[in-house]
Amino acid sequence: MELREQSQPVDNTDQDLTLNEGAPEASAEVEESITVESVDTEDAEAVEEADKQLTKEEILSTLEAIGSREGSEIVREEVTRLKQYFYAIRKTELAAEKQAFLERGNEEAAFAPLHNADEERMHQLLDVIKAKKAGYLAEIEAQQKANLEKKLAIIDELGKMAEDTDNVNRLFPRFRELSQEFKDTGDVPPTDTTDLYRNYSAAVERFYDQLKINKDLRDYDFKKNLEQKTLLLSEAEKLAEEPDVILAFRRLQELHDKWRETGPVAKEIREEIWNKFKDASATVNKRYQAFFEERKARERENEEKKTAICEHIEALDFDNLKSVSGWDQMTKQILSAQEEWKKLGFASKKVNNTLFARFRETCDRFFAKKAEYFKNMRDTHAANLAKKEALCEKAESLKESSDWKKTADQLVALQKEWKTVGPVDKKHSDNVWQRFQEACDYFFDRRKKATSGVRKTEQANLKQKNEIIEKLKAITDDTDRTEAVALVRSLIAEWQNTGHVPFKDKDKVYDAYKAVLDSLYDRFDIKETKANMSNFAQSINDIGNDENRLYRERERLVRTFEAKRNELKTYENNMGFFNVKSKDGNSLLRDMERKIQRIKDDLATLEEKIKLIDSKL
Repeated sequence: MELREQSQPVDNTDQDLTLNEGAPEASAEVEESITVESVDTEDAEAVEEADKQLTKEEILSTLEAIGSREGSEIVREEVTRLKQYFYAIRKTELAAEKQAFLERGNEEAAFAPLHNADEERMHQLLDVIKAKKAGYLAEIEAQQKANLEKKLAIIDELGKMAEDTDNVNRLFPRFRELSQEFKDTGDVPPTDTTDLYRNYSAAVERFYDQLKINKDLRDYDFKKNLEQKTLLLSEAEKLAEEPDVILAFRRLQELHDKWRETGPVAKEIREEIWNKFKDASATVNKRYQAFFEERKARERENEEKKTAICEHIEALDFDNLKSVSGWDQMTKQILSAQEEWKKLGFASKKVNNTLFARFRETCDRFFAKKAEYFKNMRDTHAANLAKKEALCEKAESLKESSDWKKTADQLVALQKEWKTVGPVDKKHSDNVWQRFQEACDYFFDRRKKATSGVRKTEQANLKQKNEIIEKLKAITDDTDRTEAVALVRSLIAEWQNTGHVPFKDKDKVYDAYKAVLDSLYDRFDIKETKANMSNFAQSINDIGNDENRLYRERERLVRTFEAKRNELKTYENNMGFFNVKSKDGNSLLRDMERKIQRIKDDLATLEEKIKLIDSKL
């Protein structure tokens, strides 16, 4: 952007009035902010077709060539296009880099771009270009100061010539030379333009007023000047219909420059034509001022909204998040804030970058902490998996042992140790547990077959179960309900801990036990399953947000569920092998049906418990 494109206060050779009289707030600062912003926000779609074929190396080479030019030869738009296309290529590279990162099994939140030497080189070249352009602008500023001194000397000489009334006609050729020299001299600093042209206009007018040369020659000058100023007036009036407000304002500046360079008109119409030009200028200035006032209002609104978004995410407490669900919920809020931010336009130039830096800082801090959390969680899960695999290896080394008591104690100890190990990734959880369970089940199935024929123990168990039935029958309606419920549960636990009875007595003793138990359930309104779920729910509430304990409890329930489901399949498969026509076949069938129903009830209860835990995670 050349310096003369900045908004400058404008004077007229005929009247002491600045261009900005119709728009008192439309200063150089406002105009420059528009120019810079329009360049900074240029869309990447504006890249020339020829540029789209460039590689990064060609772009860097072109930037290096631009950096070797003179400052006056550096075109901002060209540099901007190359920079935008470079980042278009980098965007594609980063997308591929991120995809490869995710395909290696990494979390998206942990992705961070690698250092790129080309991008660093581009920044270095842009710094060189910026410095050279700044040097060029400094040279222009120095030249403008020199032009100011030269024009001030011309005005001073014109003033002295106007005071020499005796020789004013003789000095007219020199007056012409000085006038042309004033026009040919380049721009001056914008802050000095108004006073400079006001003084120049006054000196010229004083000289013309003293001029005693041929009236026809003077009238001819006035006529030419009038024609030129009439044309300028016509062009200024047309600018009121120009749809591009900024273009109209810049064109008006050019018209004022030409008006100042045009000499005076006849005294009797001097004020009239200037007033018309001033009025046309005021119309353009008012539109220009209204445009920027509207834009400032939008910028203030965007500033308030962006500030509110910053305050919202800064108030989020993500330093104490301890669960995956907590991080996921917070991530949704951050992403929502980012989407809302993208929909907003620019705030004012002085705060827009500051607000974005503030917003970006909070977002970056959140995602850095999230990546750290998930990295630590993966490390913990990996360590837990290694421990569980070691337990699997120990259990597998013991499963062929025939030292029933010692090996059983060792496997029970391994099972207890398993419960103390924290959760692992879901993709490994089922497999590693199945491996451990199979090793343990293999040993205990072997032990069960080796010790299944002990009749004495079965008779003792039968006696004990009959005693339990008698104790249940001894509970009368006069017994306190709380005491009765506690006694029933105690006897149920004792029954469940009592081993097998002789096969021929199995149905009889169970039917007797079930009958008296059902009677007690009805009489004392005992809802065992409901009470069990109520106690379980209370236990889960007591755990709170401790995810490790919740995962361990869920894993235990899942293992139990799988074992029950496998047991159900076994019973259902074995149902087809019984001879239901024989007495023993009918008895065994009823026993199998009862077991199948109990297992189905247990599976339903386990599913409900697992769903309860999932709702907490």
